[in-house]
Amino acid sequence: QVQLVESGGGSVQAGGSLTLSCAASGRIPGASTMAWYRQTPGKQRELVSSVTSGGITDYADSVRDRFTVSRHNGRNTLTLQMDNLRPEDTAVYYCNLIRVVTPRANYWGQGTQVTVSS
Repeated sequence: QVQLVESGGGSVQAGGSLTLSCAASGRIPGASTMAWYRQTPGKQRELVSSVTSGGITDYADSVRDRFTVSRHNGRNTLTLQMDNLRPEDTAVYYCNLIRVVTPRANYWGQGTQVTVSS
């Protein structure tokens, strides 16, 4: 079992910055992909950014060049540095971990609210 706890959410004005963190604990697989998703009411949860255990990163086009994702602390801590925030970035941000080897597993945190005002 894996537990994910997000932190760092809050309120910021447009153009500001926030840093989100996700601490993973439990039986964390070495072969895993960690990712940030976000969701607003009425919309499906969307992928924001991801990092494989091999260090390969990916970003949604809407956040590319503004957000930076990283894994550290033995690959069990996920961070998302968010710069030049926009109101449309407002959402609940969720940490996700996928075990990519058999048996596959998918874990989610409880989410942290990010609110960006104009």
